[in-house]
Amino acid sequence: MSGSPRELIIVGSGIAGLYVAIRAREEGLRPLVLTKSTLTDSNTRYAQGGIAAAVAEGDSPHLHWRDTVRAGDGLVDRAAARVLTEEAPQRIADLVRWGVPFDTVDGRITLGREGAHSRSRILHAGGDATGLRIEETLQRRVQEGGIDVQEQTVLRALRVQGGILRGLRVASPHGTEDLTAEKVVLATGGAGHLYYESSNPSVATGEGVAIGFCAGAVVRDMEFIQFHPTAFYREGAPRFLITEALRGEGALLKNSRGERFMPRYHPLAELAPRDVVSRAIVAELRRTGDRTVFLDASSIPPDRLRVRFPTIAHFLEAQGLDLSRDLIPVTPVAHYMIGGLATNLHGETTLRGLYACGEVASTGVHGANRLASNSLLEGLVFGERIVGTLRDGRAWEGVPPSPREMGIPRDLPPDSGEDGVEPLRSPEDLRRLLWTNVGILRDRTGLEVAVRRLERRAMEGGALPPGTEDGRDPLADSALTALLIAGGALTREESRGSHFRSDYPRRRAAWKVHLDLRSVARGGPPEKA
Repeated sequence: MSGSPRELIIVGSGIAGLYVAIRAREEGLRPLVLTKSTLTDSNTRYAQGGIAAAVAEGDSPHLHWRDTVRAGDGLVDRAAARVLTEEAPQRIADLVRWGVPFDTVDGRITLGREGAHSRSRILHAGGDATGLRIEETLQRRVQEGGIDVQEQTVLRALRVQGGILRGLRVASPHGTEDLTAEKVVLATGGAGHLYYESSNPSVATGEGVAIGFCAGAVVRDMEFIQFHPTAFYREGAPRFLITEALRGEGALLKNSRGERFMPRYHPLAELAPRDVVSRAIVAELRRTGDRTVFLDASSIPPDRLRVRFPTIAHFLEAQGLDLSRDLIPVTPVAHYMIGGLATNLHGETTLRGLYACGEVASTGVHGANRLASNSLLEGLVFGERIVGTLRDGRAWEGVPPSPREMGIPRDLPPDSGEDGVEPLRSPEDLRRLLWTNVGILRDRTGLEVAVRRLERRAMEGGALPPGTEDGRDPLADSALTALLIAGGALTREESRGSHFRSDYPRRRAAWKVHLDLRSVARGGPPEKA
């Protein structure tokens, strides 16, 4: 490998990656941050709702923990959720210390409320521009010096020798390069853009999961993709996210007849968990035959809307709509990858030397359904834990195995044969396949078709058999990540949280476990339970 070994390489420039970099610098390290686009392009900047923490009188980490566990539908790792909620106020203090301009009234931080939260505990900045304000602040801190940044650099492979991570291979405008590193932190974000209807930017294609998997890291709970209930829908317009915080302020969901429908589907109505609201909207659209439902914010004072949701109001004005008066057409979209590289409480994966945090990681705090505004917080809390581990020189612990495991590739019931599998020729083919067959509502027939097509594309592009490091094309990495999502969804024969199978519409006690996905050679061990 070329170049001098680095103490720490961080792949990704969202909130998780930048937080780790800044804290590592404070601990005396000089990290290298790699980002496949620019320092300013990540999912973090699009986070409207805010960041959750129990910082108000009458709230507590225990209440935050309880809400997190309830939202996760039986699969939240309770110890991880304790870490998340108890350390949240300290991480908010870090952001305040660094200059994040959280919104205040009379010198006190203002707090919003979102679905499934029992208290108002959502901090926001710039109204509905929280992610952008946090990202801008962290970028300024990074640019103060002591942190090396390399943009337009794509991770292609992790280099492993003797079961230990030794470095990575990257591609940049200057060519392909091998970098050596003592420790690598993957903070590459999610995979929402793999879906045809998505709130995510084009960089969110999940290659960190695929590359970690190929290197031997265990991937966990990939079947749980959270769909955001309310994105602006109009032909030819972007799928602009309409934050859940708007419903927290009193906006109502209505159908094309002007009828409020959420009370028919859940006692919490518009503040029900996201998976419930998304499926309720799908059910309402099927019942009415419409393309969209509508958000009605007319009961909220216009001056409050302008202050609290300036980004949304500005976007809607450009579309010829007034947030305070007009019905806003919305529909569910793919939003958040709950699963990812399995980690322990210190951000360690199953591959020695490889850490993960943020959306690429599966820490267990979200269970089967993420509680609103816990995602930015997760990147901070477990990013801090990674830095603490590096500082203290802790012995590597690794990740305990799950009772359920599935090998990839996996055998499927015979059909017409591989020659009958329709090829995936483009990213759009893949995105349409995931949206149609591995979307909000799933069943065995659609999932089996998806798995066959994705497995074929991953093999043709060099991402399978697992362990291949060189020669993969980007679409193959996307297909492998999509295959992990579809394979997990096909294996989990129940409905839980954000995973809904119309052929198994109820929770099953036998599936109150995490599902680990592990790479195996073709013809290797079969799926086991």
